[in-house]
Amino acid sequence: MATIALILPALLVGCQEGASSSQKFSTGGDPTDSPCDRVVSAIGYAGLMLEPKGQEERQNFEDALIGRLAEVHGITLQFGPALPGSLQEDVRTVKETTAGLSSNGVPKERQVALLKQYRVAADRIEAGCA
Repeated sequence: MATIALILPALLVGCQEGASSSQKFSTGGDPTDSPCDRVVSAIGYAGLMLEPKGQEERQNFEDALIGRLAEVHGITLQFGPALPGSLQEDVRTVKETTAGLSSNGVPKERQVALLKQYRVAADRIEAGCA
């Protein structure tokens, strides 16, 4: 048993070293991805949980979706300024709407309105980055 106690810390250190040498991102990003790739990937990841367009009133704003929208918010804060100038208004809209959508306690009516605004801007970013 004492041998295991001595080996386990060495194994954990070895695993940590391997993990830090190959940086990965939760949306499958790579450090060499362009800012457009990063933002579009995050938008797509959140989009997997969204109701079809026009059915925003039916959207369930569960914790998993709120988390994905928070990720869009963070990635857009970090990489949005590097997107083309023609997309900066949409970047601002995505940052503002995801700030509200990634907060708990926002009334459903407000969430639906923010989601509709978010979708227009997110669609423009995806098209502008294509």
